[in-house]
Amino acid sequence: MKQITLISLTLRNFKGIRDFVLDAAGKNISAYGDNATGKTTLFDGFVWTLFGKDSQNRTDFEIKGLDENGKVVEHGLQHEVEAVLMVDRRRRTFRKVFSEKWTRKRGQATAEFGGHTTDYYVDGVPVKQGQYKTEVDALISEEIFKLLTNPAYFNEILKPDARRKVLLDVCGDMTDEEIIAGNKQLAPLTDILGDRSLEDHRKVIAARRTEINKELDKIPVRIDEARRSMPDVSDLDAELLQEDIDTMRGRVDAKTAELQRIQSGGELSAKEIRLREINAELAELKQVIQAEGLKAVAGQHEWVTQLKGEASELQSRLNASIREAERYKGQITRADSQVTRLRAEWASLDSLQYPVHEHQHDANCPTCGQALPEDQLQSAQGKALEAFNLDKSKRLEAISADGKLAAAEKRNLEEELQKLNGEMAQLQEEITSKAAEIMAAEATLQSLQTNIADPADNTKYQSIQRDGDKVRAEIEQLRSSAADAMGKVQAEIRILRGQVDDLEADKAKLATVAATEKRITELSEEERKLTAEFEKLEHELFLTEEFTRTKVSMLESKINSKFKYARFRLFEEQINGGLKDVCKTLYKGVPYEGGLNNAARINVGLDIINTLGQHYGFSAPIFVDNAEAVTQLIPTNAQMIRLVVPPAFNTLPEEVQEEAIKHHGSYEAAETAWRDRNKKLRLEHNDIQEAM
Repeated sequence: MKQITLISLTLRNFKGIRDFVLDAAGKNISAYGDNATGKTTLFDGFVWTLFGKDSQNRTDFEIKGLDENGKVVEHGLQHEVEAVLMVDRRRRTFRKVFSEKWTRKRGQATAEFGGHTTDYYVDGVPVKQGQYKTEVDALISEEIFKLLTNPAYFNEILKPDARRKVLLDVCGDMTDEEIIAGNKQLAPLTDILGDRSLEDHRKVIAARRTEINKELDKIPVRIDEARRSMPDVSDLDAELLQEDIDTMRGRVDAKTAELQRIQSGGELSAKEIRLREINAELAELKQVIQAEGLKAVAGQHEWVTQLKGEASELQSRLNASIREAERYKGQITRADSQVTRLRAEWASLDSLQYPVHEHQHDANCPTCGQALPEDQLQSAQGKALEAFNLDKSKRLEAISADGKLAAAEKRNLEEELQKLNGEMAQLQEEITSKAAEIMAAEATLQSLQTNIADPADNTKYQSIQRDGDKVRAEIEQLRSSAADAMGKVQAEIRILRGQVDDLEADKAKLATVAATEKRITELSEEERKLTAEFEKLEHELFLTEEFTRTKVSMLESKINSKFKYARFRLFEEQINGGLKDVCKTLYKGVPYEGGLNNAARINVGLDIINTLGQHYGFSAPIFVDNAEAVTQLIPTNAQMIRLVVPPAFNTLPEEVQEEAIKHHGSYEAAETAWRDRNKKLRLEHNDIQEAM
């Protein structure tokens, strides 16, 4: 087992402690002091040195000393903690120094705060943060360290899921096969689960049970609705009803045949055939009479359509030319503006004179500042004038060239626009001419349509029309004589068909009743199957719950066997019969977080540390806060550092009080001396003498 003990812990300017050395020498030691004297700060400093957190696992705690208003008491201090450890007989030193960073900028009287720095030292050698962390991690992981040094860490800081994970890691989880093998009643579960996990199958069962319950709730309602929708057929007989329907349909067929005989009288049929022949002759003669005129109309209509298409094409070309002309006008306007601008620019540049006064400072040497000789001055000014004139000339030529190009572009655009205007005028003339041509063609078409021959003016057509009128009159006379007989038969047919419809409605009632009874039978069978399936699912659910209960019993027994005092509850049964994953620590049946006293809490924490230390193969210094609550700590192989609030003077043993009174002269003086002594931290190696 890897053993880590604390040799010494030195705190300077850490959380209000100015300078304190916890000299443990690798042995058990007790730190005494009233509340707020810094006992817990010792543990905070130890954890911060290694992991940058306090004993409550916080990273944002205040390291600097604070006053009663929460303000930093003194700036500019170095806040440091040094831990000297013995790791398997090897002495290791870890030191961290937390400092404020102050910088004074040039010209400023006071320095400005620029954040904080942290310096790291391993065995006295300064190192980077990453190397420091690597060295610490090489000793022990942060999580295991906290589990082994703080009796409250497992139960009060670690979350339930993490606690479960630690316990299962220590004791080992159990496979489904092991649990099923431990309870013969669970044997069917292997085939039931198949490839599913237990939880997935429970979800399947829950979902299917919900579906079945919904269906079972609906089925009685559906059966009741079906029964209430059934018509009353108590006075109907299916066989007699069908005989009546067949009889009435026979009577309808007989009356229908009688009606057809009346309608298909021989003379009336012949007259109707002759009338159809006459109508065909009239249609044929009309086509012959109007054929030539219709042909001429079709030809003229085609010509009018062609002319309109040509006119549309001309108009499209004119519209395109109008858009092109607008584009030319815009370009001419822009070119004209450019010519005007260049002309003004040329005139402005041409009037520009050499600025003599701007070169007066050139009389002095730019290097040494002395006055230049007259000949050099004249030469320099002459060169400057020559350069000015040359630059002006080039710029004027460039502007002139740009102006000529712009003017030429404007002339070209104006010529193109003039040419386009001529083309547009020509197109407009063609459009006007084409419109006149269309108007004339449409007039001709109208004339041809008006002059199509009217068949009514033809003598032969008139003669055939008269024959048709005569035959039509004869047909009407024959029909009127048969109308009375047909009306009577049709009325009888309507009555018979109404009776058939009534009988068919009664027959439909019987069919509805039969279909409804079949549906009720189907629903009843479905209800029976669903009930059987629900019972099967209930049994499967019972097996899954029995599996969980067995797992709970076996797993908790396995885990609890690893501990001497602590017991663990990993599951809680819910109101609905299900089980919820928890991780609760108990001592003699009392929950850790619900009524367990401090002494029991500390000893339970030490029991957990003993087991975890055996599992991880480590022992580390254990800081026992509130140790005054425990009269007898359970044995442990690790170094123990007790943080104790001393008892009040009046609770000390009488012999101790008497010895103190004798030493100080009075009860009051002895009590005052005792209180003063406990206002500061002190260390004791001998627990028996702690009161003294």
